Amino acid sequence: MPPASEAQHQKVREAREILKELGLPKPQQSTRTALVLLAMLGLEPDSPWPAVRSNPLGITESMDWMADHYPFIKKGRQDPTRYKPNSRESIRRQSVKQLVVAGVLTANSDMPDRTTNDQNNRYEPTPIALAAIATFGTENWQTELQRFHAECGILRERWEAERRARQVPVVLPGDGKEIALSPGKHSEVIRAVVESFAPHFTPGATVVYIGDTGTKWLVNKVDYLEGLGVTVNTHGKMPDVVLHDQERDWLVLVEAVTSHGPVNSVRVDELKELFKDARPGLVFVTAFPDKPTFRRFAPDIAWETEVWIAENRTHMVHYNGERFLGPYS
Repeated sequence: MPPASEAQHQKVREAREILKELGLPKPQQSTRTALVLLAMLGLEPDSPWPAVRSNPLGITESMDWMADHYPFIKKGRQDPTRYKPNSRESIRRQSVKQLVVAGVLTANSDMPDRTTNDQNNRYEPTPIALAAIATFGTENWQTELQRFHAECGILRERWEAERRARQVPVVLPGDGKEIALSPGKHSEVIRAVVESFAPHFTPGATVVYIGDTGTKWLVNKVDYLEGLGVTVNTHGKMPDVVLHDQERDWLVLVEAVTSHGPVNSVRVDELKELFKDARPGLVFVTAFPDKPTFRRFAPDIAWETEVWIAENRTHMVHYNGERFLGPYS
């Protein structure tokens, strides 16, 4: 198979730029989604953008079209193989679905009531998207783009608004400042740690760190931690929540667990290494949302650590027997 041509790479770069301008979220501004778009437009590498047309294809057919006309994938490397058959669902769920929601593609214009898993499903550009994309690179592009957005909206902004609406608000103790965590059960447990565990078991403690799946961290008091002898290693896996109990001079390191990651022996060693220069004593806590989740991970939890279950907020499970909630030398 000949090497991928510059025309192929250039067309994909332009298709990714179109996806961005049409308002697709960043994950859908990818080479894969660009290839899907090119397939549904029937646009070959050497064809100009005004040559776009409606090219109704099913997912498998679009994969075949990509392999025939754009024989490369990922990071600009030549790859003599086409997308593997098991990629079909990823293409449907992570590229085609978003293009349909954004108003760029429409499904089954000949028979709209086909079910999702019908093998005869076909996708093609909507008339308004087709009209806009045909002007890409011309002086009419911005006008047609505005017309597209006026009718279809901007998916990226809609999804961002929906994401913000589903965020998990957390009120920090002390100053009452409110932050917002990414949506999800994991964030619900973190909120319970900050709003319930901390006031009950470490009253007056300062929240010096909160991690978040969406933004890496939302609270990160670097200067405060450095005053305790802790240098935050951006490459190290910090616990989900770090509390400083000033009265007892403890650093309480909390992992919120819903599907993985309890404080087992390996994690204890990792945290000890990460906080090896800390002046305060270290306390290790695994926080669970409920008892069923706790029971699933109970065999893995390390000795000389603590367990807190959000649905039983005033009680703890002690994996030590020597002391109640405290550091070990």
